[in-house]
Parts: sequence; structure tokens; C-alpha cells
Amino acid sequence: MCAAFAPLMLVACEQAAIPGNDAVSTNEPTPATGPSPSADTNQGPEPEPPATTQPDLRPPLLTPEAERGEKGARNVLLSFARAIELKEFAQAWALLSPADQEKWSKASFADMFAGLGKITVAIPSGTMGAAAGSSYYTAPVTITANDKDGRPVRIEGEAVLRRVNDVDGSTAEQRRWHFEKLTLDWTH
Repeated sequence: MCAAFAPLMLVACEQAAIPGNDAVSTNEPTPATGPSPSADTNQGPEPEPPATTQPDLRPPLLTPEAERGEKGARNVLLSFARAIELKEFAQAWALLSPADQEKWSKASFADMFAGLGKITVAIPSGTMGAAAGSSYYTAPVTITANDKDGRPVRIEGEAVLRRVNDVDGSTAEQRRWHFEKLTLDWTH
């Protein structure tokens, strides 16, 4: 069964007040006021509007119990899939293991998808396993799209995620699901 992806809804967040700053920021525009008679009206060009920010596609936080099981592993995989589908390749790359980041530089990872139209990622249910104090989750990955000439493209592989079980001396980072290995083969 393929994982279904619902459209993402972007929600604007209100800015938090900064300690020591009496001004409260809201999403409401402030009324324009003209310069005071003593104001210097030759202050140069208007400041540039803030750059559009990319969506934060990091895996959402789960309860500790959900984080330990298959739901925690799928949480990471779905964030990876969302990032690829939204063409946020740097965020997808950031989820990869150091070995995979060495295998594919950030630029070469993005180049793998360059020129593709609408991308769809399918990550069917995988299998849980355990060995030597760690849990593993392995799932197939299929990425489909059309190239710039309209030909179908298919990239297939396997994702292996790992987390250290609650072993004494393990760090919080080790106890989170993370990519252990990703294989992707272009099958055009």
C-alpha cells in the first residue's frame, strides 16, 4: 500500500514578542503615516521585502512511545518524501546519513532530480527489524516524474532507517530515527 500525501497547508505564525521590546508584532498591516515635519525624507531606497522562506519539512515531534516504533520511522520517511515532492532537495539531503551525504553532494543530489516535472514519491510500508541494541526500518522507495522531454522517469531504491534502542549511554540523537542508508537507481 502506497503512502498517501495530503496537500500541505502552510500556516502563518505570529511572531513572538522579544523580551525588552514593547512592540508586539501582529500579522495586521500598520497604517501608513507620513514623515513628521522634522524627519529626514532623503533616507535612500525602500528596504527590500523579506525573502520568501522555504517550508520547514523536518519530521514533526511525536510522543516518546510513537517515536520508538514504526510510526517514528515513517515520520522521517514521509518528511523526506514531502521534501522531494516539493523540490526542497536540500532539506531531503539534510535527512540523509553522513555516508549518503558523502556519496551524493548536496548539488549532485539535487541534480539527480533536475529537469523533472511534477515528482511523486511512493514509500509503501516497510519491515521492522532489530539487532545489537538498535531497531531498523526498511522500506522501498519509488520516485516517478517526467523528464523535460515528457518521457516517464522512475527512480527506485530502498531506505534503511535506524535508531539506537534506549540503551544506557546513548544520546537523544542516536535514539531518534535517522537514515542509515539510501539506495536510488534511475530506471527511466
